[in-house]
Amino acid sequence: MSVVSVLTSDQIAKINEEEGRALLSVVSVGAPDFPIDKIFPFLAVFAVANTALINMLMASRLIYGMARQDVLPRQLGSILPSRRTPWAAILFTTVMALGLIYFVSQDPESNVVVNLASVTSLLLLCVFAVVNIACMVLRGKRHDHVKTFFTSPGPLPYVGAFLCLFLVGPWVDRDAIVYKIAGILMLIGVGLWAVTFAINKATGQGDSDFEDVDRLG
Repeated sequence: MSVVSVLTSDQIAKINEEEGRALLSVVSVGAPDFPIDKIFPFLAVFAVANTALINMLMASRLIYGMARQDVLPRQLGSILPSRRTPWAAILFTTVMALGLIYFVSQDPESNVVVNLASVTSLLLLCVFAVVNIACMVLRGKRHDHVKTFFTSPGPLPYVGAFLCLFLVGPWVDRDAIVYKIAGILMLIGVGLWAVTFAINKATGQGDSDFEDVDRLG
């Protein structure tokens, strides 16, 4: 609404042709005295850093939970005695993030880098589809005498599963390279699981299968 209210159709077309930034143009026209060109880089860095920190926080806790469930090596579930923070998972995810940054900086124009966002969206849609299907399965196992059993409202899991699976398909005009990258990442995940399974069996730590969720505490 701001763009079409402040800029003319010719200005918008010029921005599209030059692959410019509509936000900067809107502020420059609407508030010419505001130094948006000097402030915008700081806003962009803050937004990227904020998103990165949230993702790092989520990833480390995910690694910690999987380690506590013996799906990953138990050493990744180590925590600090005083602060109770999962230091091993934080260190592990930080090293992975630094490795990805190094890879991207070496070849920023590669097909992998360009399609990373699309691969992430594809895998997230697959995860959401599995979650909705799990809700459908849990609903079928509900007992009337168990009042605290999880349930899901109405037809939402069915709609969510259908939409996620539909958006995963190749008919949504997604590049084939996205499926190839996602497949390679899945194979890497399966390989890491196999290594963890072998380590857990050899050390007697578990069977790499989810246990009672109470163990997370």
